[in-house]
Amino acid sequence: MTERDWALVGAPNARDLGGLPTSDGRRVRPGRLIRTAALGRLTDEDLPVLGKLAPACVVDLRHASEQEVAPPDRLAGEPRVVHLPVYDPAHPVFTYVSAVLLGHDLSAYEQLAREGMPAAMAAIYRWFVTGESARAGFGAAVRLAAEGANLPLLFHCSAGKDRTGWLSVVLLTALGVDEAAIRADYLRHNELTESLREVLLAAMTRGRSNLDPASARPLLEVRPEYLDAAYDEVRRAHGSFGAYLRDGLGVTDETVAALRAQLLE
Repeated sequence: MTERDWALVGAPNARDLGGLPTSDGRRVRPGRLIRTAALGRLTDEDLPVLGKLAPACVVDLRHASEQEVAPPDRLAGEPRVVHLPVYDPAHPVFTYVSAVLLGHDLSAYEQLAREGMPAAMAAIYRWFVTGESARAGFGAAVRLAAEGANLPLLFHCSAGKDRTGWLSVVLLTALGVDEAAIRADYLRHNELTESLREVLLAAMTRGRSNLDPASARPLLEVRPEYLDAAYDEVRRAHGSFGAYLRDGLGVTDETVAALRAQLLE
């Protein structure tokens, strides 16, 4: 089943990472790694499509506080569901983003507000590399993907763009996929969600004079500078992506070899 055959109305940025090329001439096996937004808004028509994809394991990167306020994931079959929360509710950048979205007083975030939302998003991406729960969650997800019993593996966060996007980068880099192909897949989110993004932006700002659309838009997009911030943090903290996998995420050479054996053709 090709990606064109399984578009999900309730998760328009869903896509199969299969087919992406590696630097040694191989490709990611189709139908094995699937990235989506949260599955709570899938339609009834989406469920048979998800059933054909037949994920054996669903990795949910959301924190419990996010799950509580969102519709429960709609699943087909009986996949193993693993919660690996990548979130720090006490981190000032996360609380700043929440304050902006909720229209709360931003006086406690003077510097972050002055730097703007794109800078806050870049800070979150740097945290993806060094944050304790981020390293634990992303490392565990890679190890799950290396086990054949968990494939096909579907992974998501809330919007399916930031945490899901960085996990895609981690998995694809470990598989040896070209960086240009990784970047192109990351940026596809904007194309796939263009109509939805405008609807969300209008809903977020409707009747709220204290939420500037220019501040909200960076939350709904992915941008090259966000990804660059994470890559820069990898180099700063570890020197190379290989060292980040090994020392930051606890992903051994044996796990990388198993990942490639399972997921490359």
